[in-house]
Amino acid sequence: MYDPLRAKSKVVFYSAIAFVFGLGMASGLGWTSPSYAMPTLIEAPQVAAEAVQPALDLSAAFTTLADAVTPSVVRIEARRPPTQTRQQQLPQGFRDFYDMPRGQRQPPTQGSVAGGSGFVVSPDGYILTNNHVVQGADQVTVYFPDRTSFAAVIVGNDPFTDVAVLKIEAEEQLHAISFGDSDETKVGEWILAIGNPGIGGRSAQLDFTVTAGIVSALGRGLRLLQNDLNNDPRFGPAVSGFAIEDFIQTDAVINPGNSGGPMVNMRGQVVGINSAIASETGVYQGYGFAIPMNLARRVMEDLVEYGRVKRPRMGVGIADATAEDAEVYGLPSVSGILVQTVAPDGPAAGQLRSEDVIVALDGEPVGYVGELQARIAQYRPGDRVTVTLYREGRSTEVRLRLDEAPLNEAPTVVAERAVHAEERIGINVETMDDELAQWGRFERAGGVILTQVARGSPAERRGVGGYISQRLLQVQNKTIETPDDVRVALDAVRGGQIVSLHFQDSQGDVRVVNVRMPN
Repeated sequence: MYDPLRAKSKVVFYSAIAFVFGLGMASGLGWTSPSYAMPTLIEAPQVAAEAVQPALDLSAAFTTLADAVTPSVVRIEARRPPTQTRQQQLPQGFRDFYDMPRGQRQPPTQGSVAGGSGFVVSPDGYILTNNHVVQGADQVTVYFPDRTSFAAVIVGNDPFTDVAVLKIEAEEQLHAISFGDSDETKVGEWILAIGNPGIGGRSAQLDFTVTAGIVSALGRGLRLLQNDLNNDPRFGPAVSGFAIEDFIQTDAVINPGNSGGPMVNMRGQVVGINSAIASETGVYQGYGFAIPMNLARRVMEDLVEYGRVKRPRMGVGIADATAEDAEVYGLPSVSGILVQTVAPDGPAAGQLRSEDVIVALDGEPVGYVGELQARIAQYRPGDRVTVTLYREGRSTEVRLRLDEAPLNEAPTVVAERAVHAEERIGINVETMDDELAQWGRFERAGGVILTQVARGSPAERRGVGGYISQRLLQVQNKTIETPDDVRVALDAVRGGQIVSLHFQDSQGDVRVVNVRMPN
């Protein structure tokens, strides 16, 4: 007799056996994997806020400072004109600004693009930076954190302090930084260094970085500017002694692109211009240096008013006093500036003598050459100063009237030179001959091949460097057959517009890159 309940039970039983057997088979074959429960995440603070409140307060202060100061910081791109002909070998140092392809036959025909940082010092568009950032440039562009950009004019620059002043014309008032008193800066106090560590490619993603550190030392003389002036045919040893090196040293990270950016104190006031690093590799190794703001401000005022620095002088040759000097001349401490020579036609003639040791200026102690030079630089020609010195073991004072140093270097002016659009955008192309066709792995010569992309240029920032050795087929809607076609097509693109570049590789694949033409 058929029992439906019993039959149903058998079906369930055999199904269960089949399921268990199948599960075992699947597990043995690796068809299943273990199942894990979602982890329980802990979000509650593990340290009480009051236990670390000082650190939290400092972190909040850094955030507030960065928010307040960063809008004043700019990125500067400076284009320098070509210095070599196509037949000359490109110097190694110049190659750093270019992505030079393997087997490159000729140096670039366009100039180099370099850059650094700067900061707005007045709402009407004055900007401070380093002289070495813009020196020799024929085109300077300033970029703000919101990615707006402006063409800049070099108002004036001073190689003796590494300070330069730019001016831009903006429709709206700009966010200007607040000035501090660098003479009040103390060793050990916290500072922020703000700037742009890179100008192109992947490094462009690092724009407007903020690093923190302390003031490690004051009055550092690195002889960087003096060495540069010695090697510059416009100056040489005769005037290199006028270089003023009284740097603020910090352990805040400063890389080469930070040059010209502000060093700010915890009140959000700029106390220095990031200027140099001490490194054997070219990148940060723990020592950064900044130009004191009081010195930079004085230089800036002259550059704006006169286009050059009216530099006061005492008319003496000087050196730092040593322990032996202190013993010989009866100094109270190993501090002061030893007078070596006195210019017969200078302010100190008849007042100072060789082997005098200067220890104070207008009642304020001075302990080394850089400090005295920086203090003198804050006066103007014609000002009178009181010099305290040790002579024959006794302290005495003399009164001097400063005159103007005989330095007639004219300020750098952006040259009036025709700059074609391919140079502005940062590419170099050539007719594809048999040799270049072989280099690009094309079967046949013909057309135009991309040979170079200037580092830091708009093209490089958009990744055009990845298309070096490819054929440039089209610019906008214009078919390209010769390098002149490229120039004509790009010259028709106005500043601020986007230009479309179409490249073809040796496999026939075509890709397009859209690049904004700089102003």
